[in-house]
Amino acid sequence: MTAEGRPLVAAAPSTAGHGLFGHRNFRLLLIGETTSRFGTSVTSVLLPLTAVVTLDASPALVGLLTAAPWLPWLVVGLPAGAWVDRWPRRQVMHVCNLVSAALFLSVPAAWWSGVLTVWQLLAVAFLTGTASVFFSTAYSSYLPVLVDKSELMEGNAKLQGGEHLARIAGPGAGGLLAQLLGMVPGLLLDSVSFVVSSWCLRRIRADEPRRADGRVRLREEMSAGLRFIGRDRLLRAVIGFGAAANLALAGYEATYIVFLVRSVGLGAGTVGLLGSCGAVGGVLGVLCARRIARRLGTARALVAAQLGSSLFGLLIPLTAPGPRLALFVIGSTVTMAGLVACNVIIVSFRQSYCPEELLGRVTSTALLINFSTVPLGAVAAGALNSAVGARPTMWIVAGALVAAVLPLLSGPLRGLRDLPGAGSP
Repeated sequence: MTAEGRPLVAAAPSTAGHGLFGHRNFRLLLIGETTSRFGTSVTSVLLPLTAVVTLDASPALVGLLTAAPWLPWLVVGLPAGAWVDRWPRRQVMHVCNLVSAALFLSVPAAWWSGVLTVWQLLAVAFLTGTASVFFSTAYSSYLPVLVDKSELMEGNAKLQGGEHLARIAGPGAGGLLAQLLGMVPGLLLDSVSFVVSSWCLRRIRADEPRRADGRVRLREEMSAGLRFIGRDRLLRAVIGFGAAANLALAGYEATYIVFLVRSVGLGAGTVGLLGSCGAVGGVLGVLCARRIARRLGTARALVAAQLGSSLFGLLIPLTAPGPRLALFVIGSTVTMAGLVACNVIIVSFRQSYCPEELLGRVTSTALLINFSTVPLGAVAAGALNSAVGARPTMWIVAGALVAAVLPLLSGPLRGLRDLPGAGSP
């Protein structure tokens, strides 16, 4: 029930035969977020290409540009969770979308005025990253408001499926836009995608539970999430894995465009198409996640998906022009499939395992720890690119991704078939 005594309308049963596709509020969330992810996916190619080609940025600055959106997690990650637990989550997401739309619009405006610099790109990346901290915390905590707990795995799989379908189209569209219109004008598409996402959010009709009492001190609310994670060995293990995997992934994101352009010698269009391979793998991971979780159990599936897929990442540094481009395709596709399957399992576990009144704080604390390694990985990869070159850096990144499984192998998941849900011992 809500504070006003009205029943929550969001958790209505899904339409028979359609699963969550028959749930109006979920469809709106899925359409809006998929559209926004498509725009962000285009930007993930165009922003570094703008830095490398238009502004002739050094590899170290490209690494810093990759790190910039993640740095705000270190600054506002913890208080964001406490604030989101106080505020209406849908309204938080709406405001963050509009702020991000305005920021990305400023880049083509500066370019047309002849004043665009790499420092503006860094500022836009940092500020949109700040908006993303609040959006991601509210977004991850919002799905349990819309659907039943029994539908969380399906909901997360569909949302991530939409995200990775957008990532399939996004890099290719980004490369095509770069060739047809230039790097910077294509960023307008990301600005429009945030507006579409906000429009979808405004059309959702779902009451939210009562927020936390605003009279409680912010420091006390922040510490509640930290204490909950600190006492729970399972949460610590999956968060440790996430932090290690993100360290390696950030290094990959900071390296692969420089690697493909300068070491392999590819053009923007081909780079964009190859960048879509990871998204194809993401869709495969979404399709496989529920199946392997049912067959092996969620705990065993988590370990198997990560360990089995990360070994294929060792093919990526062997990429070369011609037939050996297939090594990049296979390596990035299979590696991302495993990581996305892991993410579906972990997010569903966290949403069902944590108390609703703590979910925003636990989510933001978990994401803070997970994302705190992203700037480190990106900056370290940028420095390594400058020092030893892109191909040796890619070998280091691939090895780090294999090693990310260690927190799962050495932690409390050993011997477990399934991760527990809410109320489990």
